Amino acid sequence: MSVRLKLTLSYAGFLMLAGGLLLGAVWFFTLRHLPEFTNVPGGVLPRSILLRDLASAAGAVLLLLLMFGLGGGWILAGRMLAPLTRITDATRLATTGSLSHRIRLPGRADEFRELADVFDGMLERLEAHVAEQRRFAANASHELRTPLAISKALLDVARTDPDRDIGEVLERLHSVNTRAIDLTETLLLLSRAEQRSFTRERVDLSLLAEEAAETLLPLAEKRGVTVETSGDITPAIGSPTLLLQLTTNLVQNAIVHNLPGQGSVWVSTSVGPTTVVLAVENTGERLSPRMVSTLTEPFRRGTERIHTDHAGVGLGLAIVKTITHAHDGTLTLTPRSAGGIRVTVELPAPMHGPG
Repeated sequence: MSVRLKLTLSYAGFLMLAGGLLLGAVWFFTLRHLPEFTNVPGGVLPRSILLRDLASAAGAVLLLLLMFGLGGGWILAGRMLAPLTRITDATRLATTGSLSHRIRLPGRADEFRELADVFDGMLERLEAHVAEQRRFAANASHELRTPLAISKALLDVARTDPDRDIGEVLERLHSVNTRAIDLTETLLLLSRAEQRSFTRERVDLSLLAEEAAETLLPLAEKRGVTVETSGDITPAIGSPTLLLQLTTNLVQNAIVHNLPGQGSVWVSTSVGPTTVVLAVENTGERLSPRMVSTLTEPFRRGTERIHTDHAGVGLGLAIVKTITHAHDGTLTLTPRSAGGIRVTVELPAPMHGPG
């Protein structure tokens, strides 16, 4: 049976039960106080006739109650279940791949309205996630196709031109192949962070910041950028490898996207009441808040997509965002008024316990 039919039968059953109890009470008191014979105009009426008339009237009333309960219950159940029908229709559309539909249930706030609003919010987040994944897949395919196409062109040239310098071809093939490997490894790292398939350990963000700054010091010196680190011991819980990758990506981005020859990068760590903070700030060109909000999307490199010697694969901040979320943290990007950007990563502070 459908839910509507079950509710209808329930309404009718309760109505019949209430009517039956009421008529039973009348019947009981009638039997208790009704005399054997009752004087009526024109003669004497025996109690048996009165009880028979009362039983006939009670049967008619119960029949009317049954009809009223079934009809009214069917209408009321339909009105009450109408929101559930809209939610079911939206669910069917979602299962076919249509995620743009919204229920937008009108009326006062109740359980159905709350369910519809939660479902609308889920559809909105799912639609945004699917769109982001589609953009990511398209961009990844484009990025991977480029080195493969270049490799094919180099091999075709080397095969058709016997006088071509093989050493130069091999050098260019090595460079292109290295870029393709870096992109593939980065995609695997991104997938690993999204699946949270890592072991959590106790780490010190201040040591990771110093290690990342020391590793990238040659790049900073080559570009004329000074890197300063500060902060006390900053304990956190997570994957040392992923958190080091996060810190390295932030520092490298801060060095690369900076003022050439006169830039600065500041890396700091701090401990709050409930969170630990890693902040990377740099000088550079002025960025609008709208531009900054898109920098964590995959394959976005500020205002350009030009491949330079250290342009990376366009996944630096996307990896930072994924690693941060995998560690239940928050990532905040804020443009500096003087130019450049400040990136803040907040992670939950470890619970203090024995050992």
